[in-house]
Amino acid sequence: MDSKLVIGISSRALFDLSQSHHIFENDGIDAYRNHQIENENEILDPGEAFNLVTKILKINELYESENRIEVILLSRNTADTGLRVFNSIEAHKLNITRAVFCGGESPYKYVKAFGVDLFLSSSKDDVKMAIENNVPSARIIPSKTKRKVKDGDMLKIAFDGDSVIFSDESEKVFEKEGLKAFLDNERKKKSMLKAGPFKSFLVELNKLQSELDPKINPIRTALVTARSAPSHKRVIKTLRKWGVRIDESLFLGGMNKSEFLKSFEADIFFDDQQQNIKDASAKVTSAHVPFGIKNRN
Repeated sequence: MDSKLVIGISSRALFDLSQSHHIFENDGIDAYRNHQIENENEILDPGEAFNLVTKILKINELYESENRIEVILLSRNTADTGLRVFNSIEAHKLNITRAVFCGGESPYKYVKAFGVDLFLSSSKDDVKMAIENNVPSARIIPSKTKRKVKDGDMLKIAFDGDSVIFSDESEKVFEKEGLKAFLDNERKKKSMLKAGPFKSFLVELNKLQSELDPKINPIRTALVTARSAPSHKRVIKTLRKWGVRIDESLFLGGMNKSEFLKSFEADIFFDDQQQNIKDASAKVTSAHVPFGIKNRN
């Protein structure tokens, strides 16, 4: 085995730290520190990305030798306040052994050193820095509904197309000139779509899928896009050219994605548009990718 799939995750994405974060925002760092130390033996409830982490780590059980996947905790906590997080990791039996506690500073600076293939955080600034430095990254959006730990081992990941798997070249045409110009451009273009920020992560998922027995493969991917015919053709041809497989492709022609994501039972959904993420987060764990023309301002 030549490489690992490495996922970096913040403590607020992994666990429900909403109460602690509320204390930090309202009463300051000292009150937050005291609260975490006083409650360090109180086990934290699962957060938005808990299902994703649990299922992706479980895939290691299908390999006979060393772990194929590693999850690393990248936290703005100090080691002192982070002890509660590690106690919770142990209590939930998550195989996470590496961690960085940055004492209020951004842990982003260690992303490249760890060779992270996907960085998930609740911090808008940390995610933006990662995206700008070509690391697939997304901001986990908190939901008003409490997530349940899902049964089953199947890991389901859904992606938007433009500005996520692909670049924002087509979205620029749509934004500047409208739907007709977008469709005309798609018909005329013979070239493949350019890679977006999540292409490399999708490629790594494909490697995992290709290594495992198809009969027991625990990973399923979906493309959930606002595109429809005839703009679907470039998407299909580009993925074919890349040698990348998507298990399910939903070309929704602008329909709301939420119910479709619920039907797919996505463990996480990545999209560049904040309204799409806001809608979807009521149904499934959702993460905003701050890339492309929709996020310029």
